[in-house]
Amino acid sequence: MFSDKTILGVSRQLADHVSRLRADALPPETVAATRRSLLDTIGVMLGASGLADEASPYRRHALDGGVGPSRLLGFDARVAPAAAALANGALAHALDFGDTFDEGPAHPSAAVVPALLALADADPRIDMATFLAAMTAGTDLACRLSVAAPRAYEEGGWYPPPLVGMIAAAAASARLLGLDAEGVIDAMGLAMLQGSFPGEIKYDVDSPVRAVRESYAARAGVEAALLARGGARAFAAPLEGKAGFFAVYGGGAPTARLTQGLGTRFLGDEVSLKPWPSCRGTHGYIEAALLLRPRIAGRPIARIEAETGLIQEMLIRPQAAKAAPQSAIQAKFSIPFTVAHALVHGEITLDSFDAAGRAEPGVLAVAAKVFEKRNPGWGRAHAACGALSILLEDGERLEHSVLVPRGSPARPLTQPAMVEKFVRCAAKAAQPVDPARAEALAHRILEGSPDMSAGSLLD
Repeated sequence: MFSDKTILGVSRQLADHVSRLRADALPPETVAATRRSLLDTIGVMLGASGLADEASPYRRHALDGGVGPSRLLGFDARVAPAAAALANGALAHALDFGDTFDEGPAHPSAAVVPALLALADADPRIDMATFLAAMTAGTDLACRLSVAAPRAYEEGGWYPPPLVGMIAAAAASARLLGLDAEGVIDAMGLAMLQGSFPGEIKYDVDSPVRAVRESYAARAGVEAALLARGGARAFAAPLEGKAGFFAVYGGGAPTARLTQGLGTRFLGDEVSLKPWPSCRGTHGYIEAALLLRPRIAGRPIARIEAETGLIQEMLIRPQAAKAAPQSAIQAKFSIPFTVAHALVHGEITLDSFDAAGRAEPGVLAVAAKVFEKRNPGWGRAHAACGALSILLEDGERLEHSVLVPRGSPARPLTQPAMVEKFVRCAAKAAQPVDPARAEALAHRILEGSPDMSAGSLLD
């Protein structure tokens, strides 16, 4: 049961925190982590503007709404803020290269950043300090929402990454616009009226929606914040109410993890930045494959066993389809394909998943030899883990386990690696960015003055 005291509590507590958060009160390491995620997200969106055909309908739809103040990343066009959030949001996850919260099912920047960029473009008075405070609040909230449900969101039939991202984008957008706690509460509630994100997103392996899903979350966040600023009202307790967010999507009242350490621990500090453009669940296996590759030394492979749990099931079943993916998004969600490509080429790049990369006979032959070895002890805590056992035809068996994959907070990408990733992604944009300019932009994002206009960040 929900008492009146509870109903008036958690949403208000979070909204107070979000509305009052200031960049100059944040720990330096938190500001640095927010800037790194901002760099990472903008980079992958630029890359997707030239590589992700799935996002094209969202851009065309945005352009149909007419001219506005907010840019379409990778193109010389500006549209209304909500339309820009939709179009740019479709880019944020399209390459499956954005940041991830390994502990919970969240891609914390994928909806938040497109929403905030669209609003910042529309108001030159918004400075970087305000932007960073809003983004920090949003990514922290997305991570908190992802781990605070009493029941896994998937068990209720929902797909959590854009679901939690939608609420986070709404709260962050409200903070960027300077709304008070009541405005943040209304924005979160108004966002709930605009999205559902059913689990069919991941179960339909042929659907392109899995690539562009954050478009809906980003747009909902912008629309909700603008409506709240205009006086629209929603619910007093959008998160913990009797039929609020957690009751509907999470099976009951939120756990204490929703507010634990609020204001002193920012979970955006704990996100992982991807070294490879594929589902985070494949990264442990990719890393294991790359580490074992020199020991294979060209000898024929008889069989490869990938240790998996329930979370990895969607990445390896059905084996035949995963071994011969028909689209880029299918290949990015395939342990057999990513392992095989890593073993054959010694790397995974943005070019690994194009039509030519997916059709290579040598890669497909190895992928057909990758099978699952189920570990019943692997659960949510092992979502980012990976382990391989490779049996060679000469009888030797090679094994390696990766419990903490590269890019995690414990094994972070270096700043040069992050800048290099940004430069490579920007080179793939619909309007490719010269490497020297891309590097300069990267350093501007990482080191730019808090007083500069957030809307001029990419000028």
